[in-house]
Amino acid sequence: MIDENWEKEAKEHQKQYKYMLERGNKNKILKALPDLHEEAFEKIDCLECANCCKNYSPRFKQPDIKRIAKSLRIKEGDLVANYLTIDSEGDYVSRTKPCPFLAEDNTCNIYDDRPSDCARYPYTDEDVLYKRVPLTLKNSLSCPITHHVLEKLLEIEGGKKS
Repeated sequence: MIDENWEKEAKEHQKQYKYMLERGNKNKILKALPDLHEEAFEKIDCLECANCCKNYSPRFKQPDIKRIAKSLRIKEGDLVANYLTIDSEGDYVSRTKPCPFLAEDNTCNIYDDRPSDCARYPYTDEDVLYKRVPLTLKNSLSCPITHHVLEKLLEIEGGKKS
């Protein structure tokens, strides 16, 4: 179940998150992530939210494009032409928001073949969390799981201030 105040709290704690991620004990953080990640996914149902699919696009890398096109039984060029565009960083991303593969019930129509960015999101079980601080901070404002993990890390690091 998603806490209704998580977005407000995430906004209020951005500086604390940033400080912890940049200056916290990286080994302690990395060691804690697998359990915190599991705990967050047990408590929070992504299907209640789907903010990631509604507001952002993953990068569609060439292996993703190949796999998804095969799954949809269409040509790779048709997948690119119909669903993707190239962003400012030169990556293929979804042409529309929400993601064209997001169903009305917040499930994914290509879940088994989804892009690797989707499978890894919200990166709460890997070192991306503290290696790409701006991305983590952005994710904390849109993903209740990222927020949950960061809040628990603040408690572990002893940096949580009421």
